[in-house]
Amino acid sequence: MNLKDKNVLLIGLAKTGVSTIKYLNKLGANIVVNDMKDESKLQDILKELNDLKNVEYILGHHPENIDEIDMTVVSPGVPLDLPFILKLKEKNIELIGEVELAYRLSKNPIFVGITGTNGKTTTTSLVGEIFKQASKDTYIVGNIGNPVIDTVDLTNEDSVLITELSSFQLESIDTFKPKVSAVLNVTEDHMNRHHTMENYIEAKSRVFMNQNSDDVTILNYDDLEVRNLAEKSKAKIIYFSRKEKIDGGVYLDDNANIVIDIDENIMLLNKNELSLPGDHNLENAMAAVAISYVLNIDLDIIRKVLKTFGGVEHRQEFVRSINNVMFVNDSKGTNPDSTIKAIQSYNNPIILIAGGMDKQSSFDELLEIAKSNVKSLVLLGETASIIEKCAKDKGFESIYIVKDMKEAVATSYEIAQSEDVVLLSPACASWDMYKSFEVRGNDFKDNVNNLR
Repeated sequence: MNLKDKNVLLIGLAKTGVSTIKYLNKLGANIVVNDMKDESKLQDILKELNDLKNVEYILGHHPENIDEIDMTVVSPGVPLDLPFILKLKEKNIELIGEVELAYRLSKNPIFVGITGTNGKTTTTSLVGEIFKQASKDTYIVGNIGNPVIDTVDLTNEDSVLITELSSFQLESIDTFKPKVSAVLNVTEDHMNRHHTMENYIEAKSRVFMNQNSDDVTILNYDDLEVRNLAEKSKAKIIYFSRKEKIDGGVYLDDNANIVIDIDENIMLLNKNELSLPGDHNLENAMAAVAISYVLNIDLDIIRKVLKTFGGVEHRQEFVRSINNVMFVNDSKGTNPDSTIKAIQSYNNPIILIAGGMDKQSSFDELLEIAKSNVKSLVLLGETASIIEKCAKDKGFESIYIVKDMKEAVATSYEIAQSEDVVLLSPACASWDMYKSFEVRGNDFKDNVNNLR
C-alpha cells in the first residue's frame, strides 16, 4: 500500500488518531488532520505531533475543500452519518478506519477478531494471556486501548493479533479478514449512534463479512440474535453454550464441566475451577477456549490460564474492603446489560453507583433485576434523573443524586453496612464527565483509597 505523497484526511484526534498520523507521516503521506474541537481543547494531543512535517490542521470545523483528498481515515468516535462524511462518500473518496488501514499495511499476521456488546475486553485479555503463555508472538490490540497500527512494523506471519473490535470500528472496515472471529453476545447499546438494533447487529456482523470456508466464526448459541448470525457467515461455525450440549462446539455438561467437542470429545475443566466469577465470565471463558483450540494451543496451557487469570482492570475489579464493606470497580460496565451481569455476580446487598452519558438506553430491565439485591442507588451524570425516575417507578426508595465521584463514594460508604458491596457499574458511557471509562474507574479507586 503506497501512500507516499498521497493526500490523506484524518478525522478525529484521539489515541488511535495520534498513532495513525505518526504512521502515515512515516509513509510520506500529506496529512490533513480534522477535529471539531478547537486547538485549546487539543493542546496535549497536539504536543505529541509537534515535530511532524507535511501535516495540516483544520480544527473547530470541517474542511471546505476536499477535492484533492485521496483517502480518508476516520476515528471510531466519528459517526458515519454526519453530513460531512456523507459528502466524502458522495465524491467517492475512500473512507476507512485505523483497523482497516493497519490490516492493509500489516505483514500477514494471524488476526483474531472479537466483538460483542459485553465481555470483549475480558475475552480478548484472556485469549491474549493464553497465547502469551503458549510463547506465541502475541499482541492485544484494538478497542482494548492499543491501536493496531502500532504493531505494523513489529509483526509478521508468525505473529498473532488478538483484536477487540467495537461496532464503531467495524463500521469502517472494508477488507479486514480475521482467521478467527467471535461474536459473544448482542444486547441494546449505542442507540444514539446506530439508532436501531438492526443497524447495531449489522455492524457487529461485519467482523466475519470477509471470511471464507478456511476461517472460523465462533458464536454464542445461547444468544438467539448471535446464533442467527450463522446464516450470514461463510466460515466454519463453532458454537459455545453454557445451557445446551453442542455437537461440534464447546459446552457445559451435566456435571458443570467445560467440554470441547470439535475434533474429539475433551473434558477440559470444571466451571468451578475458573478464576473469574459469574455466568458471563463462564461464557467469556468458553469463547476463549474455542478460539484457542482452533488455533492449536496446548490444552494444558488453556487450563492453566483459565484457573489463574486475574481479570481486567475496571471490570469487576476488587479495590478494597473497609469495615467489611467491599468496593468493586466495574467502570467498564457502560451499558445496562453489562451492569446486570455485574450485579448478578454478587449475593450480598449492593449499593450501586450508576449514571453517565446518555446513550438512549432503556434502564427498565436493569432496575427490575436490581430489585433482587440492590438496596440503594447512588446516581451521577447526565442520566441520573432518568435512572431515578425509572427506579421510582420500580419501587426503589433509597436513591441518592450526587454531583461527582467523590460524593458518590462518600455517600455509599456512609450508608453501607457490614457485608455490603459498593459497586461502581454505571450502565452508561463516561464521556459526560470523563475522558474515558478508565479515568472514571481510577477516580473511583482514588476516592475509595482515600476513605478512612
